[in-house]
Amino acid sequence: MRMTTGDLYRLAGDLAAEHGAQASDYASRAVMTLEAEGAHDRAQFWFLMLILLGDINSGRVDPDARITIH
Repeated sequence: MRMTTGDLYRLAGDLAAEHGAQASDYASRAVMTLEAEGAHDRAQFWFLMLILLGDINSGRVDPDARITIH
């Protein structure tokens, strides 16, 4: 399954809206657990979610706005 950048931001936005700052904690724990289990591809996905959640929580990115990537 492939996800677009927009899909990833929408998912991160939904997680942030539902779980607030705790969403970053969930993503961080998922990264650590999956890396320890050797599931590197899955850990990489959650690491990306962690980065996007950090951007959303800090206000650097508005998940409801049009995405611009440089």
